Amino acid sequence: MLKYSRQREAIKNFLLQRYDHPTAETVYTNMKEDFPNISLGTVYRNLSLLAELGEIQKLSTGFGPDRFDGNTAPHYHFICNSCGCVLDLEVGGLDHINILAGQDFDGEIEGHQVYFYGKCPNCSPS
Repeated sequence: MLKYSRQREAIKNFLLQRYDHPTAETVYTNMKEDFPNISLGTVYRNLSLLAELGEIQKLSTGFGPDRFDGNTAPHYHFICNSCGCVLDLEVGGLDHINILAGQDFDGEIEGHQVYFYGKCPNCSPS
């Protein structure tokens, strides 16, 4: 059984209140307000542990540092090629993608991860 940690709980709650998919640095900066002695290493370790436990999502976008998402429900992400922001993307009708991927595959598809790329509303010409 995992020992309770106020810092880990605070990190998780911080992510649950955010929709901008912050980096570990952003989490660290915000945690310092309530935990002045917290180290960046502690934040990284807790983010990794929470991701391993499935309590948050770790997003390796290929654009800058990893991002973190408190929303663990299946959903998609959009990554801006200009500013690097990561946004939740509401996409209907892709629930069958695991079935399609498994049609010519002898193994068992248990999930998928898809990123959409382009320009966010702030970076795209109006």
